[in-house]
Amino acid sequence: MPENDRIHAEMLAAFRSYLICEEKSELTIAKYLRDVAAFAVFLGEEPLSKEKTLAYKAELMERGRYADSSVNSILSSIRAFLKFIGRSDCMVKNLRIQEMPFNPEEQCLTQGEFERLLNASKDDRRLYLLLLVIFSTGIRVSELKYFTVESFRSQRDSVRVTVRCKKKNRRVLVPDGLKRDIVSYIKEKGLRSGPIFCTKSGRALDRSNIWKQMKRLCKRAKVAPSKVFPHNLRKLFARTFYEQTRDIVQLACILGHSSINTTRIYVKTTEKEVRSRMERVIEKRYFERRKDTTLSA
Repeated sequence: MPENDRIHAEMLAAFRSYLICEEKSELTIAKYLRDVAAFAVFLGEEPLSKEKTLAYKAELMERGRYADSSVNSILSSIRAFLKFIGRSDCMVKNLRIQEMPFNPEEQCLTQGEFERLLNASKDDRRLYLLLLVIFSTGIRVSELKYFTVESFRSQRDSVRVTVRCKKKNRRVLVPDGLKRDIVSYIKEKGLRSGPIFCTKSGRALDRSNIWKQMKRLCKRAKVAPSKVFPHNLRKLFARTFYEQTRDIVQLACILGHSSINTTRIYVKTTEKEVRSRMERVIEKRYFERRKDTTLSA
């Protein structure tokens, strides 16, 4: 049996080294390895084959635990691995997904809900400012570590924070009001260097810490936990900016997107809002005004 007919630990270690050389982020590497390891468990002692990959794809679809987009994400990880080990013959295609014109209501954070989260966090100055930073700049939570004392000390007027993500450097503009609040926080905490949003030991807060802190606000703010996570603040920024400017090209630059198609996903609103817009476009006077009736058999 050929060496690359079964997935083993040495193969995964080599794949990890390859991803590091490709300059993938730590989170991306962890996801790829997790997805491939789950595929290996599914295979068990069976050799690699396209039939087996198709069977795994079918199982992912049948479980009901994954959205179609999540299934495609897992398949993308497996494709990258199969290509790496020279088994492109085992690769399968993604699911074809009809893009919905709106986001589910239960996942879309509103401006009012964000303000309630801010009010609920006022006793925690660091968390309050952290929420404001993500919403006001549209940064990824992984980019918070680039907000350092040095970046604010070296710029007296307008502040631009340089972040690095996905092999690209991007300058993040900091609104003046936010700059003043951050400078005030730095002085208040006596921070001299390093990341502004950090633990007591001076290490930058990680995604897990921030996630947990945000979730604890939900009950007090009366906001559904399904809506409260860092990336949703980035999406709220995107929708708010787009509603005011209608400039999707500039928004893509601010968010650091290589494709405007990605940005379009961010600015999708809810079904309720889409219905409201349709009502405004197609005015009620074009329809006969009558009471609702029900069809009888």
